[in-house]
Amino acid sequence: MNTVTVIGAGLAGSECAWQLAERGICVDLREMKPEKRTPAHVTDNFAELCCSNSLRSDQLSNAVGLLKEEMRRLGSLILACADATRVEAGGALAVDRHGFAALVTERLRAHPNVTVTPGEVTEIPPGDVVVASGPLTSDALSDALRVLLGDASALSFYDASAPLVSAASVDMNHAWLGSRYDCGTADYINCPMTEAEYDAFREALAAAQEADVHGFEDKKVFEGCMPVEVMARRGRDTLAYGPLKPRGLRDPRTGREPFAVVQLRRDNADGSVYNLVGFQTHLKFPEQKRVFSMIPALRDAEFLRYGVMHRNTFLDSPRLLDRYYRLKRDPRVSFAGQMTGVEGYVESAASGLLVGIETARRLSGLPPVDFPRETAVGALACYISNPSVTVFQPMNINFGIMPPLERRVRGKRNKNEAISRRSLELIDAIRAKL
Repeated sequence: MNTVTVIGAGLAGSECAWQLAERGICVDLREMKPEKRTPAHVTDNFAELCCSNSLRSDQLSNAVGLLKEEMRRLGSLILACADATRVEAGGALAVDRHGFAALVTERLRAHPNVTVTPGEVTEIPPGDVVVASGPLTSDALSDALRVLLGDASALSFYDASAPLVSAASVDMNHAWLGSRYDCGTADYINCPMTEAEYDAFREALAAAQEADVHGFEDKKVFEGCMPVEVMARRGRDTLAYGPLKPRGLRDPRTGREPFAVVQLRRDNADGSVYNLVGFQTHLKFPEQKRVFSMIPALRDAEFLRYGVMHRNTFLDSPRLLDRYYRLKRDPRVSFAGQMTGVEGYVESAASGLLVGIETARRLSGLPPVDFPRETAVGALACYISNPSVTVFQPMNINFGIMPPLERRVRGKRNKNEAISRRSLELIDAIRAKL
């Protein structure tokens, strides 16, 4: 019986291992925890969420909402576990991070076709391999990958996680519960700021001291996950039109939109912990306490975890990988997850899903599925393997990388929902043949 080695039990590796195992392929799942951890990991569970607990929008008018629905219909382990451990977050899918990771771990360890081998992988093993070692790939495995790739194709950029606060410590005299445009249930704590409060906060944030850069980091900043202090330095309006935008958030005490609003999102199932939405940061811990306490509702907040920043590594995928995430120069080796240049939890898991399905079909003597660009799963695969992309940067799923509709549809939301319906019809047709 065929055996595939999957290196890494993060979101992508876990999803890939599940798809292979469900199709009768034996999987040797290699995970270096608990023997060794990266600077961002704190538990021994698979699929640990290191940054936010949100998998973002669950609406079909949003591309990531479409991607999640495609994955549900294709039997995704990650989406099944996320749905089972979700916490209320308006129109978003957020999870109890510890319950989610524990459930993924439990299901994989219980699968008869999955063998878990602990310990760090320091070289690429023989046979069919899926490298899903994540954005914090160990130095030893990175060295092995450089030899395999034949050049210095691995790059690095920053990712960052936001602080967590105790819900009980938030001053609700200066905040209210609600969702943007009153969509769904009132799942966010909204912390308003006046213009004067915002200006003082932004100036303090822009001047605050950052933490020292460690050996696994460098000075680059990835635009898709920009630290909040970097946004503050880019001008007075950057935050007000970014994570602190008040649009659609009407303060029930005044009946008006505040000048700026900091949103807090539930981080666990019982609602005792909230994270500061969009507040990824590399500030020193005392500076985080000092500056973030300038937000009126957080003046006496208890910070349960401060924000941290860590390295991410990704490949020059359009030059190296095909649409199945296989290495062109050595097709027995595939890659999955953020290191391929898909950005985000859901996108990482989606790449693992595609790799698992396509690898299982190849090993079973079946033709590839070739997910088309009209599907979100296929659009991501085509984007990371498009040789015409000369300056490659990690990409979240978006409707812009999918073909437009052949007919005109009025309104952005209506158009996006029409694109989603087209995609899901294709996914249902593909699923019927799997």
